[in-house]
Amino acid sequence: MSTKVADHVLQRLREWGVEHVFGYPGDGINGLLAAWGRADNQPLFIQSRHEEMSAFQAVGYAKFSGRLGVCAATSGPGAIHLLNGLYDAKLDHVPVLAIVGQTHRTAMGGSYQQEVDLHTLYKDVASDFVETVTVPEQLPNVLDRAIRTAFARRAPTAIIIPGDVQELEYSAPTHEFKMVPSSLDSSSWTATPADDSVRRAAEILNSGDKVAILVGQGASGARAEVEQIAELLGAGVAKALLGKDALSDELPYVTGAIGLLGTRPSYELMRDCDTLLTIGSSFPYTQFLPDFGKARGVQIDIDPHMVGMRYPYEVNLVGDAKATLERLIPLIRSEERGREWYDTVCDNVARWHEVMDRRANLSADPINPEYVTRALDPLLPHNAIVSSDSGSAANWYARHLTMRPGMRGSLSGTLATMGCGVPYAIGAKFAHPDRPAIALVGDGAMQMNGLAELITAAKYKDLWEDPRLVVGIFNNHDLNQVTWEMRAMEGAPSFLPSQELPDVQYAAFARSLGLTGIRVEKPQDVAAAWRAGLEADGPAVIEFLTDPAVPPIPPHATWDQMEATAASILKGDADRGSMIRQGFKAKMQDFLQGREGRDKKSD
Repeated sequence: MSTKVADHVLQRLREWGVEHVFGYPGDGINGLLAAWGRADNQPLFIQSRHEEMSAFQAVGYAKFSGRLGVCAATSGPGAIHLLNGLYDAKLDHVPVLAIVGQTHRTAMGGSYQQEVDLHTLYKDVASDFVETVTVPEQLPNVLDRAIRTAFARRAPTAIIIPGDVQELEYSAPTHEFKMVPSSLDSSSWTATPADDSVRRAAEILNSGDKVAILVGQGASGARAEVEQIAELLGAGVAKALLGKDALSDELPYVTGAIGLLGTRPSYELMRDCDTLLTIGSSFPYTQFLPDFGKARGVQIDIDPHMVGMRYPYEVNLVGDAKATLERLIPLIRSEERGREWYDTVCDNVARWHEVMDRRANLSADPINPEYVTRALDPLLPHNAIVSSDSGSAANWYARHLTMRPGMRGSLSGTLATMGCGVPYAIGAKFAHPDRPAIALVGDGAMQMNGLAELITAAKYKDLWEDPRLVVGIFNNHDLNQVTWEMRAMEGAPSFLPSQELPDVQYAAFARSLGLTGIRVEKPQDVAAAWRAGLEADGPAVIEFLTDPAVPPIPPHATWDQMEATAASILKGDADRGSMIRQGFKAKMQDFLQGREGRDKKSD
């Protein structure tokens, strides 16, 4: 039997070690679907409820496995649906390959049904590599190059294959003129900076008395080296959200997340430091970095296009974080460094944990969302994979979950798109079928697409060695993050027609699919519900009725800012009384922290 182009595509994916393709069928890829049937469904075709979810699942798979995520969709509408997930991959620097169909070559340019100029459409999102296959001889080079580029550039790439080309008999390229042969091998490589640059960086770091380190996802492969240089420098370490699992939160000098969703000790670390070392992060919010000119700076990043643009660093070390730190660490002098800065950072971290514990235990109507996440923290298995959706849930994920060695966590860091939490967790389950996955999701994201993807979880649960996939839903009937942004940034009360969400019985829907479904209406039932979900023999949905009036207060919020927000809400916010009450109680914990510290010193 002859090999068709579609057969060769799947064969080449297998040769590259691709085991899963996340997709949705359509006649634009009928040739590929038929090839999957001939190939005994290898690589495994994972059917989502929507192409955007396929792309998100591929992103989650790639984030949590370090391997290539692959998604597939039909021409026209299917290819368009992939875009949001692919942009998530682009902005978070994740290797994903999209394979999309196109109308037959004979119909191109004829305003044919479902004909879209896909090359133009994908030119931005897959700017590192997008190519349309028009003859069989273009394969395997186009596919190989798309895969290599996705890995090398940590970016989404795309190949477009017209329907009739998928059905053509495959013929390999030759050595004739204007033929492009290809090969499979892609040896690993490591980039390192020049010796002189490393020495200059060491001089800057050695001259600092109050060193702050900021790590992102680029530091995840250099955990031991980051710990070593932090301890040599007596530094505190803050984490961009994509780097939340790059370093254990149990270390006393790790201040946690930075930014609007960050912690008070991270804010203080950046405010008071005299030297900044950034490793594998392109954190964009410069107002949370040291004031320009106040601190000397060194950056380490593997991508030369991403260095030197967030802070006026004196030295930009372009290289792999682990390899670069291995060369930098022997040049660090620790013997002359005092411990006062280090002790201050650790004290700030310890006090912050006390503040967050008090905030989580504040009463709310009916349940404090901070308590929901705080109660989960000690129950997380050592090998848990946690995904967070965008919205106020991301605040609680950032501040209340303790990342410990062996755990993984991520979210849509740069695009900050809603709807990624559940498909990320599904992608994680295919990346690591022997590990439990937990998704923290707001009710807005669940209504957007999470409910439908519970069907996907139900469909594939028997393929997972550890079948646990726990979806924790913050059900507050409000698009809560936007509501608070309107209050704090616009001085505007909540606009109910845009913000109020209908009440949906999420747990009941889960039970209708044969999954575990638990509805929690009282604080005293929160911990037991998490335990039940983590002990379930399959996917579980736990629906917590949380208070929308609990504020995600930024770490730098002052009393003046709180009063200004309260004044704007009194103009007519539907929830103004409880919002002011909860905000006052939450912010009081910061001031209790300071007072307790002063009282202890005076004893």
